[in-house]
Amino acid sequence: MPGKLKLTKNQLKKEKDALKMFQRYLPMLQLKKQQLQLELARIKKQREEREGIIKQARTEVEGWIEVFAQSSLKGWLTVKKINTTVGNVAGVEIPVFQEAEIEKKPYDFMQTPLWVDFALEKIEAILREKAALSVLKRQEELVGEELRIATQRVNLFEKVMIPRTQENIRVIKIYLGDMQTAEVVRGKIAKAKAAARREALKI
Repeated sequence: MPGKLKLTKNQLKKEKDALKMFQRYLPMLQLKKQQLQLELARIKKQREEREGIIKQARTEVEGWIEVFAQSSLKGWLTVKKINTTVGNVAGVEIPVFQEAEIEKKPYDFMQTPLWVDFALEKIEAILREKAALSVLKRQEELVGEELRIATQRVNLFEKVMIPRTQENIRVIKIYLGDMQTAEVVRGKIAKAKAAARREALKI
């Protein structure tokens, strides 16, 4: 719990300095939040596009499998490694998809129908899209988490820190104003008493 507010000139200066700092940092936090929102929207759009490509490609492969009564091509292709580089969005490090290393199971070209080659090409393309999609999902997680934190900080500054500091300044100013007024009144009373004593001595 915060300590009791000190109603002093020194505390008033501290509160004013704090308010200036909050008001200086808030626009930077708001800008970061905006950048993260734009980046998150971009990532989501890319994710949806890749999901659409994967869905369409799967439909084509499934059609070939039905036509040629092939039960499955599962296991013929394996993603061995997903290569990424490091990108930066509003201070957040994110993985950026480069390439997927895919291992192809050897098979006899003479013993398999021609359609298998086309199907495997399509499946390989799907695996690459899925690899890129997994990286996009990770980007979405990282940027989404940073956006959540940035939003919390903006709300903290806008709804808590700045209003509370402004209120503290108002309370201290009122108290110091009252004290100054009381001091003036006491001074006038003391002056009046001193004048009265001088008048009494003249008698």
